This record gives sequence, C-alpha cells and structure tokens, in this order.
Amino acid sequence: MDKQNSKYRWIVFASVLLTYLLMASQRTAPGLITDQLMNDFSITATTIGFITGVQFFVYTSLQIPMGILADRFGPNFFLILGAVITGIGTIFYSVGTHEYVLFLSRILTGLGDATIWVNMMLILGQWFHKKEFVRLVGFAGMTGSLGFLLATVPFSAWIQLLGWRGAFFSLGAIVCLCGLLLYIVLIKNPKQTFIKPVVEKEQVLRERTGIIVKRIFSNRQVWALFFCHFGVVGGYVGFISSWAVPFGMDMYGMTRSEASQLIMVGLVGAILGAPLMSWIASMFDTIKKPYITVHLIVLSSWITFLLFKGYPSIWWVIILFFLIGFGYGASALTFAAVRRSFPLEESGIVSGFANTGGFLSAVLLPIFLGTILDYVQGSSGVLQNAYYYGFIIPVVFSVIGLGGMFLFREMQATD
Repeated sequence: MDKQNSKYRWIVFASVLLTYLLMASQRTAPGLITDQLMNDFSITATTIGFITGVQFFVYTSLQIPMGILADRFGPNFFLILGAVITGIGTIFYSVGTHEYVLFLSRILTGLGDATIWVNMMLILGQWFHKKEFVRLVGFAGMTGSLGFLLATVPFSAWIQLLGWRGAFFSLGAIVCLCGLLLYIVLIKNPKQTFIKPVVEKEQVLRERTGIIVKRIFSNRQVWALFFCHFGVVGGYVGFISSWAVPFGMDMYGMTRSEASQLIMVGLVGAILGAPLMSWIASMFDTIKKPYITVHLIVLSSWITFLLFKGYPSIWWVIILFFLIGFGYGASALTFAAVRRSFPLEESGIVSGFANTGGFLSAVLLPIFLGTILDYVQGSSGVLQNAYYYGFIIPVVFSVIGLGGMFLFREMQATD
C-alpha cells in the first residue's frame, strides 16, 4: 500500500501534531509559575532567567545538528525519543526540590523540544504529497501557537486545580505516553502494512555538509535572515515564557488567570499573523516590504512601553501584546525568504540556521531582562522603573531585526 495515498496518513498527521501541541506548550508554561518558583526556592529573577533561557539555548544549539542527524538516520526515532525526553524533563521539573533540578529538567525539555520541528517536517513529507504538504505546513505552524495558547488559561486552571507540581507531573506523563503512541503509529503499525523504501543519501550528505555549512557562515543573505528572525522571535517568546505573567500581576494587580488571558491576546495575534502576512507577501509577490512593515510594527510596540515609562494603560497593553504576537506569527516569512533565496537542497540547513537566530534571542532576553529587574529594583526599590529599563532589551533586539531585514536582498525563487 502506498503511504501517501493511504487513509492511515491522517492518523500519522493527528498523532504528530498532538505531540507537537503538548511539547510546544512546555516552552512557555513555566512562565505561569515564575513568582511561585521564586518564593518556593528562594531564588532571584536572574536565576529564573537562566533556568528559562537554558531550554532555548539547548533548542537553539541543536537545530542544525538535528537536521543533519534526521537526514542521515531518519526522523521517526528522534521524534519518539524527543517526546519521551520532554516528558521526563517535565516530570523532573514537577518533583524538583532545588534550583539545580529545575535547571537540569529544562535542559532535558530543551533537548526533547529540539527534535520536534525538523523531524515533524520530514515525517509529513514522507506521508503526504507535495501539494498536501504545503497546506499542512500551515496547520503545523499554527499548532505551535496553539501549544502556547494551551499554556495560558487552560494550563493556569490546571495549576489551580492540582497545584503547579501536580499539573506539570501529569502533563509530563501524557507527553511520555505520546512517545509510546508515536512508536505504535510511526514504526510498529507501518512495518506490518507498508514497505519502507530504501533511500541512499548518507554518502551525499557526508560529502556536502561541510561545504554547505562553510557557505552559510560566509553568506550575507543567510546572516540577514538570521538577524531578522532574531528580532521578532526573542522579544515575544523570551518575554512570554518568563516575565509576561509577573508583569501583569505586578504592574496591574491581575490574578494569575487574568494575566494568562492577557497573554492569550498575543497568541491570537500570532495565530493570525502567519497566514495573513504570507497571503499578503504572495499576493504582492514580495517578502521584503511586508516583512519590513512587520518589523516596524514590533519595534514601535516595544518603544511604546518605553514611552509610557513601562506602565501603559491596560487597553494599550492589550493592543501591544496583540501586535507583538502578530509579528511573531509573521516570522514564518523568514522561511518563505529562505525558500526563495536558496536552492531546495540547501534550504533545510539555512532554515535551521535562521531558526537558531530566533531562539538565540529567546535565550538571551530572559537572562538580560531578569538581571536588569534585579539590579534596578534593588537599587531604586521601584518595580515600575525596573520594568521600564527592562523593556530596553526587546527594543534593541527589534532594531537588530529591522537591520537584518534591510540587509536582506529580494530574490526570485531558485526552484
């Protein structure tokens, strides 16, 4: 039976996206309990920043190596292993009694998370025709944002019901079960039904990898995409994963649930941003102009926080969170630019490198912001001042992203 024409492929699709949904939620879910961790473990904002940042650091550092390994050994094993590691890391997080355990657990979670996107794309490519694949990539991208959405009000309610330890333990166990589900769906059942084609490409990969990587690091276009992704991803992912909920609670007296609803506004923006801006870029046959517009919107939004001294009205906060989330969703244009600028056989590694830029900023922002909050609040004792100076960091990141976009040269598709 042909895999790409079988009804079974939809079971594969649903199983993989369910796993991605739950794993993606673990990128930002710890942000719901930042203040509780600081109280329970008597740790500083800087320590929280490092614990949060290490997950994104591991994720970032493994993007290119994971693409190489998946091409060489196949995606199924790494996706299953990643789900199990993510589940174990989440369970460790729930039972930790020391900040070192929290740190180790986020390393494990980042290691598992690093497997999901590249391998998911390869698996869908194996099971679906090219036309179907193009449509389903959009659903896959939206699933990541829905995972962030799951980590707001729904998971906040789960925390209130079970306590933060019980909530994270149960979610970790479910993700481990998803690893078992993937084994059955991707390996066990297909062995009994489908004939696996033999693809000889290991030798080609060994011959070309070093040459391609060397070319990447010397290509201005690649660095332009690296920096433009750096500018829109980190401000959103880095802030929402660590400081968005405490910001709403500290500055506006919100409950945890109310603050998570505020984050949901940004997630709605992210869900809308990807398809809308992709449609605009396609309609006008240009990526650079709409993407520059996106960068200007994101930069203006972060500057607005500074103009209001770190304390805009709640309605302004709602609008700004939506716009920043919209910019994050529109960052899918980075990969449209990759596909347009590079031949197909190089686009995977270039995409991994560009994605590295985005999540490098997500690593750095919580660390820098947490350090500023500790220093300014310790010096002045005024929390509003601490957040005001902290918002300088995403402004700087956004400027870097805008600069990268101006460096980008619009090119016709190479394939």
